[in-house]
Amino acid sequence: MKDNEIRKLVGKLTLDEKLGMIHGAGFFRTKEVDRLGIPALVSSDGPMGVRGEFENDKWISSGHGDDNVTYLPCNSALASTFNRKLAGDEGKVLGEEARGRGKDVILAPGINLKRSPLCGRNFEYFSEDGFLTAELAIPFVKEVQKSDVAACVKHFAINHQETERLSVDADIDEDVLRDLYLNVFNRVLMEGGALSVMGAYNKIYGNFCCESDFLLKKVLRDEWGYKGVVISDWGGVHNSKEAALGGCDVEMSVTDNFDDYCFANPLKKLIEDGEVPESVVDEKVFRILRLMDKLHMLEGKRKKGAYNTPAHRKVAYKVAAESIVLLKNEEKILPLDADKQKRVLVIGDNATRQHSLGGGSAEIKAFYETTPLLGIKEKLGGNTKVDFLVGYDSEITLDSSEINWQQESLEKRKEEAKVKNKINKEMLSEVMAALKNNKYDSVIYVGGLNHNYDSEGKDKIDMKLPYGQDELIKNILSVRKDAVIVLMGGSAVEMNEWAEDAKSIIWSYYNGCEGGRALADVIFGDVNPSGKLPETFYMKAEDSSALSVGTFGNLDMVHYKEGYRIGYKYTDHEAIGVQFPFGHGLSYTEFSFSGEKYSKSSRELKVTVANKGKRSGKETVLVYGDNVKTKVRELIGFEKVRLDKGEKKTVSIKVAAGYDNVSTKRSC
Repeated sequence: MKDNEIRKLVGKLTLDEKLGMIHGAGFFRTKEVDRLGIPALVSSDGPMGVRGEFENDKWISSGHGDDNVTYLPCNSALASTFNRKLAGDEGKVLGEEARGRGKDVILAPGINLKRSPLCGRNFEYFSEDGFLTAELAIPFVKEVQKSDVAACVKHFAINHQETERLSVDADIDEDVLRDLYLNVFNRVLMEGGALSVMGAYNKIYGNFCCESDFLLKKVLRDEWGYKGVVISDWGGVHNSKEAALGGCDVEMSVTDNFDDYCFANPLKKLIEDGEVPESVVDEKVFRILRLMDKLHMLEGKRKKGAYNTPAHRKVAYKVAAESIVLLKNEEKILPLDADKQKRVLVIGDNATRQHSLGGGSAEIKAFYETTPLLGIKEKLGGNTKVDFLVGYDSEITLDSSEINWQQESLEKRKEEAKVKNKINKEMLSEVMAALKNNKYDSVIYVGGLNHNYDSEGKDKIDMKLPYGQDELIKNILSVRKDAVIVLMGGSAVEMNEWAEDAKSIIWSYYNGCEGGRALADVIFGDVNPSGKLPETFYMKAEDSSALSVGTFGNLDMVHYKEGYRIGYKYTDHEAIGVQFPFGHGLSYTEFSFSGEKYSKSSRELKVTVANKGKRSGKETVLVYGDNVKTKVRELIGFEKVRLDKGEKKTVSIKVAAGYDNVSTKRSC
């Protein structure tokens, strides 16, 4: 439909019908207008798969058993691939599954930067680096939307902590805000063509983001020329007039008093009293109808989508396999030779824990989830005896089929993921007794975090491993120095107490339904690891700029005093030692760079990458430059290349203007 036709359709609507289109008439839907053939706008979380179905007005699972979907690796895992094509492939899967489940808007991806390692929602975000985030989120969004589903990019903006997320304000220099944090949204919305964006819960410059004239009108509409739909976070609107005039288009929330939402009866009264022009509502409805038209909702000729397909599972595996990061591999402990394994001991709760049902609104009902223990047993087969010990005592995660946490999510409270750091002596004794006789060819430890700590609505208090795992790992390494240490989670963890003693360390983010198989393939060498860390693994949380220069976790105001220097940009500048740096990741083969040359005229860097090892593998070339405006050295280009053993390739990487000292070296 042309814009003038859409405006004619707006003119046929009554005020009540228009208001029904701009606020929730259910937890994930607006109201339809049957007489004009206008359907409801139906949305769903989230970034790791399409969320399970709830009753329309109760946070209770529908329980029909038809809403299990492909469990995708989290955005952090996707970022560690440094692979734009895989980002597009995962977006394509998410779009097809959302459409297959009858959704119009998928509330993803999350592109807030990882400012602090303690943010409970970090696993939903890509990286601490804005360039990497945008470069992967853009193809992700484009592919989502090919299935007649709108991506809803979130959370706009400065949503970097869960502590008091409903009210905390941001004290930030406007140049830093624009150049660092908003620039990522600008690129994903405008270059990626995202059809919708979600306003954040928090405040900026004293105003709630979902009611911010500065964010939603001045920046988003007037300066960027964004024409998509702005959807509030669920419960992010507080004032009818300010939100209506501020630029929010659709108000959603978590309570069932739909007629009392700010954009329902309260806004109707403001219009009748002459305080808000009805034309303001008309513009919101116009943008919604234009979105529906782009999604082919009005003409009824839409792609049908699909979910739980073999093709989708293959993509989940490819992303998982390429995302795993080999942090350390002294004496070439890895890969293990599967043919030499007669008896193996696997230790750790995360070897058998399923993560798909946790994390807050990122939770999904997975069609299946392959755990590491299952993946290892599948890999080794019946000729190897695989023993398992849980190793540490972890809390039980509640099943989301019961009353959901979200119905109380708007209560004002400070939540922290309190680390349960006391070792279970009985479990430790059991592990040490099993190791005593040295009867195992290999010992594999699978620990780390879980969604009791990586979760919406609460932040961590430090980077320590919970459940006394440091003591457990130290004891294991005291007996088996060759033990393979596997950690998983959503953001950096401390390893100071035992990292030097470990010969091999593997890191995995929450890695979807095929994560266990991908991990087993890396451990036993069927996959050569190629993941790189998309964030800094600090020695301790206080080494991050958010906690050492700025503030994090404050109840009223968060101060972004660190400016542009977050993540590696801060630790590099201050020469702060880290456990593992941004971009770190080893391989089972060896690569070398040579002949590096940068052309200022074409802004193109060329470098020859050679595989000097004995097996094929993938290497990522990272290009850095000094930002002329901000005086910060940062990532400005990357390319992933596959090389057979003995093969060489010349990689060419174009970079943007405004940078000096362009090189593959991060420090110049």
